[in-house]
Amino acid sequence: MKFSYRELRKKLDSGETSCREVVSSYLNKINERKHLNVFLSVFNEEALKKADEIDYKIKSGYAGRLAGMVISIKDVLSLKGKKMTCASKMLENFEAVYTATAVQRLIDEDVIIIGKTNCDEFAMGSSNENSAFGAVLNPADESRVAGGSSGGSAAAVAAEMCMISLGTDTGGSIRQPAAFCGVIGLKPTYGRVSRYGLTAFASSFDTIGPLGKDIYDIALVLEIMSGYDPRDSTSVSDVTDFKAEDIENIDLNNLRIGVVKEYLGEGLQPEIRDKIKEVIERLRDSGLIIKEVSLPYLKYSIQTYYILTTAEASSNLARYDGARYGYRSPDSGDVETMYINSRSEGFGEEVKRRIMLGTYVLSAGYYDAYYRKAQKVRRLIKNDFIKAFEEVDLLLTPSTPTTAFRIGEKTTDPLEMYLNDIFTTSANLAGNPAISIPVGWDKEKLPIGIQLTARDFDEKTALAAADYILRSEFT
Repeated sequence: MKFSYRELRKKLDSGETSCREVVSSYLNKINERKHLNVFLSVFNEEALKKADEIDYKIKSGYAGRLAGMVISIKDVLSLKGKKMTCASKMLENFEAVYTATAVQRLIDEDVIIIGKTNCDEFAMGSSNENSAFGAVLNPADESRVAGGSSGGSAAAVAAEMCMISLGTDTGGSIRQPAAFCGVIGLKPTYGRVSRYGLTAFASSFDTIGPLGKDIYDIALVLEIMSGYDPRDSTSVSDVTDFKAEDIENIDLNNLRIGVVKEYLGEGLQPEIRDKIKEVIERLRDSGLIIKEVSLPYLKYSIQTYYILTTAEASSNLARYDGARYGYRSPDSGDVETMYINSRSEGFGEEVKRRIMLGTYVLSAGYYDAYYRKAQKVRRLIKNDFIKAFEEVDLLLTPSTPTTAFRIGEKTTDPLEMYLNDIFTTSANLAGNPAISIPVGWDKEKLPIGIQLTARDFDEKTALAAADYILRSEFT
């Protein structure tokens, strides 16, 4: 299905096609490219049954705003009665007892959920190689990673296995795989979309967002997921509601775009740098205002991010102890042995690495030296963004330092792997919305993505500018 949801809805309303036909087409595609390892579970019969129900609703004239939109959801999001493994042996047989708020709001508007996608274990990774159920292959080049942690979600959209996929973004986990797979990925402002039902990795960073191929589709899904949720203490109530149609009514004539000079230096793949410069020049030629801006504390973003997120992960993952739910080691002769063996056997190497790092920075004697200092730097990074947005409306940067790398290329060097997040972690540290869009290919025919970051709760400007770039044949 290579058309947008608006085009699909017209075909559904006119009877030119049916939800059952749409779902069948996606199921066939999933089956054809099963080797990509995109899905951890596929809801074949249920999706077809739901399609029949929505076909009836459409004919009866009372279907929801997303009737017939086929989506997948990352397997860290709760869907009642379905497995939620978080791509971990720890939760291999866990069944969710409720549905995440963001997912439920889409269900209420008649989406069809076709399955749950693979990801890095507990959303910890930049390549989707940390899944207990195997790596996801990149549809653009099956020898390459799909990106992480929402690699399954990005690959599902890129391989046309669904129209929209929900991912999560803690430090770039929507935007980086979107760039690697050549699709659009949006990280909303922290607090716009409820986190209720999202398995926590780092609670002050985690966000839920959509991946897709059409800007309006992304905007519509964001609108419906957004809004205050009393079950999430970080959900923001005093902010203007987002409306998808807003992006089509924004005057971009006086738009000021900031180019972050710190992001165009060493370590950036030359073809990505050249593509960004090309986009900048075309935007300037079209009359938009381009300004160079500086975010001096960005050089500390990776260090700050990994100190704070591992600390939060250490706390959040303490609940997986073999006692309450999840994996319990068969060798559990006493309580201490049960804890040690269950966690040692149930968690993968990267998750254990991050738990140990987080426990270390929170430990007595190191809390002030690492965790407290990192919180102060996080505030300085946020101040950089606030100052920059006094001069410009958007920040334009690379999404990733390179295009998709080969599977296995960086698994032995955690620091090199972590540097894949160098352009994306700052938006999570600051809480700002950011979007990655595809703008071309490198010499290996691998997708290149660029990132637009906006002021808090100004997703509409980022989406409108992204739409302008995509429609202006900048690619």
